[in-house]
Amino acid sequence: MFSIQKYIRKLPFPKAMHKEGNTPKSVTTHGQVHKRMAFQDVLMLSTRTFRTRPLRTALTILGMSVGIGAVLFLVSLGYGLQETVLNRITTADALLSLDVSPGDSELIQLNNESITQIELLPFVADVSPVTALPSQIAYGELTGVVTMYGIEPSFFGLSGLNPTQGSFFTQDDIDNNRHDIVVSSALAALFDVTPEEMIGHEVRLTAFLPFLNDAGFEEVKTVDITDMYTISAVIDDESESFIYAPTALLTDLEFNTYIGVKVKATDPEHMGALRDQIIEIGFFVSVLQDTIDQVKKIFTVIQIVLGLFGLIALIVSAIGMFNTMTVMLLERTNEIGIMRSIGVTKSDVKKLFMIEAMVMGFLGGLGGVVLGQLGGFLANLGINILAKSFGGQALDLFSHPPSFIVIIIGFSTVIGFLTGVFPARRAGKLKPLDALRYK
Repeated sequence: MFSIQKYIRKLPFPKAMHKEGNTPKSVTTHGQVHKRMAFQDVLMLSTRTFRTRPLRTALTILGMSVGIGAVLFLVSLGYGLQETVLNRITTADALLSLDVSPGDSELIQLNNESITQIELLPFVADVSPVTALPSQIAYGELTGVVTMYGIEPSFFGLSGLNPTQGSFFTQDDIDNNRHDIVVSSALAALFDVTPEEMIGHEVRLTAFLPFLNDAGFEEVKTVDITDMYTISAVIDDESESFIYAPTALLTDLEFNTYIGVKVKATDPEHMGALRDQIIEIGFFVSVLQDTIDQVKKIFTVIQIVLGLFGLIALIVSAIGMFNTMTVMLLERTNEIGIMRSIGVTKSDVKKLFMIEAMVMGFLGGLGGVVLGQLGGFLANLGINILAKSFGGQALDLFSHPPSFIVIIIGFSTVIGFLTGVFPARRAGKLKPLDALRYK
């Protein structure tokens, strides 16, 4: 078993200090020679408790690991929820898009003329108008009332939409005269079929066009669209039964008003100027980036709250580590007296405790990262199994940014350092004779 006495026998005593190459650094105070220990010797003495008291040391590190793991688990949950929400509401193009809607004035409407006016503005990369028409869809022998949105293919990217089943129609599909549409999952529920069963199914559409008659009264014109349409994708939306159809293929319909338009800016720096120009024309403008910034602020608060809950477990672990370091000080009081009596400096005695506490904190941080990631993996696995059993989607609810992992390991090392400060200061203040008499 490793002991301080065995180590002391290996230290260079005054007779050996005159040998070339064996002279340790020393200082003299009031005629007494104090030998400065080499770093490897300090490290060896600092870590000997891992061999002499393995169970107690392991439990102390485990306690710190649990605290760090709790912080990592909860904060990673906050990061994961944030990424899950943002990935569902945004894409790269959506971050550059502006949502333009009609203003208060009835004189300024979103029609073909105003769309052209917006297209001619500087810093505009793309414009995707949207029209909405009450419609009816025939799915086999079943029919249902839906809202049909006439859109351009670029609308999907500018809106940050992603299909849960199938794929969105593209401009190439339209050029090749393919009649594809996209439906919501609420429509699948309306027809009591799964989204997977809807993919590739052909449907017939009927649109209801409102118009003003000669007397000035509003009437509705029924237009049966002659072409059959194929469902190419399903969007996860249980709130409304709707379909997305390409405007270019709705040749049977006549419309010149739009409920909104997606405008893509050339770059983020000019989004503010482009927004001001569209507002000056008389339209309302909202930017998805503003919503994302608000979401990030909300999740920052959530992460802080979750981190505070984990911090409680970390404080308890730090108290346990501080208690362990105090017990180690009492156990080593006699050994400290021996080292001080042969000339070991106060600073080296302090280093013994500081390095030991920092090593334990560092190992506790590594163990906490392992426990936190393992806990997140198991929790995510259980949640996904439960979600699939209820017909839901598998999600990754935990995210572990590498920078946060590095920070939390450094944080645990700092906590180890702080828990070792008090015992180290007490050890450095011990008088050699008092320490030797300690039982």
